Amino acid sequence: MSTGQEPDDPPPPPSQAQAQTDTTPQPPPAASETATSEPPAAAAPREDEAEGPDADAPDSPPLPPKHTAVTPGPRAARLEQLFGSTLRHTLDKVSRDNFGACFPTVAARAPGTLEFVQRQMVDRLRGLCEKEFTSILQSRAVVPKLNELESLLSDAARRKQTSEANNEVPIPPHTLPADAVLAAHLAPHLAAQQSQLNARLQNVQADNVRLFDDIQAQRAEIEALLSAVESVLVDMDGASALLDDVVDDLAQETRTAEMEMSGT
Repeated sequence: MSTGQEPDDPPPPPSQAQAQTDTTPQPPPAASETATSEPPAAAAPREDEAEGPDADAPDSPPLPPKHTAVTPGPRAARLEQLFGSTLRHTLDKVSRDNFGACFPTVAARAPGTLEFVQRQMVDRLRGLCEKEFTSILQSRAVVPKLNELESLLSDAARRKQTSEANNEVPIPPHTLPADAVLAAHLAPHLAAQQSQLNARLQNVQADNVRLFDDIQAQRAEIEALLSAVESVLVDMDGASALLDDVVDDLAQETRTAEMEMSGT
């Protein structure tokens, strides 16, 4: 009779230490809190709908620039693989047995709930870690920099093979004179400045050619105007020479006409 009534009888009151252990984890609220951690975001649209269409909605912030995926090289792929294996080994430590050892009372009375909380916690930790790792890779541009390192190493290996094939002994950088080191550092800057000066020189030369053509055209126009003026002056000189022969006769006729008019 007693064994048949044990499941219906209330459990004996736990001791003070056991009570503290039982009240610490609170697995059912943790499961409900984890499962219902996102509904407040879904309830926000209902409040906006309750305010009506006339409510002033704040302007939405501009969208961030779209991230362009970069194909990871060997080192970037190895880094991602190492992170995945490390994360997997770390989360494997949060096993059901280890999790149940932290909450023995809940493991004994509600193993299904505890297993659900453990599995949900592991999935949540895995998602957060992967999201944070991806964010770090994008903000720090880890993959492009590792790919650039790959290209630098391949270039260095190629140069080393070329120098060895040509029997050229590489010169250690610390043995170079100061002038050579300074020239090596200034060479990119000077090359850029030289290209800019060459472009400006070409522009100035093109402007000079255009101005020279304009001056030549203006000189031709001035010479044409001078020739026209000279022809007009020649015509005026010829006309004045013709008038010199008849000017005396015209003056006499004019005086005679005036005398006749005054005599009458």
